[in-house]
Amino acid sequence: MKGTEKKSKEEQSTEQEAVRTEEVTEVDTDQSGNISENDKKTEEAGQNEEKTPQDIIIELQKENTELKDQYLRKLADFDNYRKRMIREKQDAIDYANTNLLKDLISTLDDFDRALESVNQADSTEEINPVVQGITMINKQMRAMLESKYNLVAYGEKGDGFDHDKHEAIATNQAAVAEPVCAEIYLKGYMLKDRVVRPAKVMVHMPDGSVSAD
Repeated sequence: MKGTEKKSKEEQSTEQEAVRTEEVTEVDTDQSGNISENDKKTEEAGQNEEKTPQDIIIELQKENTELKDQYLRKLADFDNYRKRMIREKQDAIDYANTNLLKDLISTLDDFDRALESVNQADSTEEINPVVQGITMINKQMRAMLESKYNLVAYGEKGDGFDHDKHEAIATNQAAVAEPVCAEIYLKGYMLKDRVVRPAKVMVHMPDGSVSAD
């Protein structure tokens, strides 16, 4: 009997401790649940704070300014692209025959050399018709290339020296105020506003005796 009573007391004690543990666990759970709910309410309260109309207007104005700036940039980029495409297309049309014209320039050089050699030699009645024929063909070809293809020859004695249009083969000091083309060894050619071949020249450089005005 005594053993049974002792055992019952121990069981009762164990059951009481288990009940206490469950109560403590429930309290902790309730407290953590309350804390989580409080945090959630606080976050929701922060999120649900309504902005004033003035704040909304400022944000919308800022967004509108940014979008307008982006639109203007895109519009400018597109306009530049469109102009570049038009320019490149026009250049392709204007200078499509550049290589062919460069080959023809060699033939024009041959005409110039032939006429120059004839002019330097003693002319006779027998060669005058030939010279006239060569001169006529040369003029006609140059006129056709200039009117139809805008290929223009340049380079004369006394022209001012231009680095973009002339190639100096030789230089000499002379009484000039600025560099001047003294001799034209080979004429230059321009196709519209582009140099196809620079003129090859001999240049007189200022020797200091003449001052530039």
